Amino acid sequence: MQKEAKFFLERAEADAALAASTSLDNVRDRALRSEKAWRAMADRAERTAVERKTREAEAEERRIAAA
Repeated sequence: MQKEAKFFLERAEADAALAASTSLDNVRDRALRSEKAWRAMADRAERTAVERKTREAEAEERRIAAA
């Protein structure tokens, strides 16, 4: 897993734990919104990494074919 995505997931887990442990509605709501945002960032980071690897592999194939 990519370093950024791992960090984002760690933050999401921390916010999920905070939401589960608090008795304050506004704190829980904020933590749940934050968790959702961190998970979205992790998903985006992973998609970007996969797309980058795909583009690099295609470029390498073109380079080899051109040689």
